[in-house]
Amino acid sequence: MPKYVLWGTYCEDVLEKRAPHREAHLDGLAKQKESGVLITIGPTKDVTKVFGIYEAENEATVRELIENDPYWKNGIWTEYSVKEWIQAF
Repeated sequence: MPKYVLWGTYCEDVLEKRAPHREAHLDGLAKQKESGVLITIGPTKDVTKVFGIYEAENEATVRELIENDPYWKNGIWTEYSVKEWIQAF
């Protein structure tokens, strides 16, 4: 199954703004991880970017997961890109 890389950006004042949505966000990610579609995800140390790796049938599936995430719906993630990734090692 293909793998996809997510790169996205966070809003300003992310640590404060994400608080009301964090539990729902983490619960959703845990379900994605359990199902096997989410390999890993997390912020850069300076909390300006988000990076993730997904394994899914197609790019549309990954985009749907991202766009249904509370962080996207509530403007915590402000933009993103998804690219199919070839894992060499």
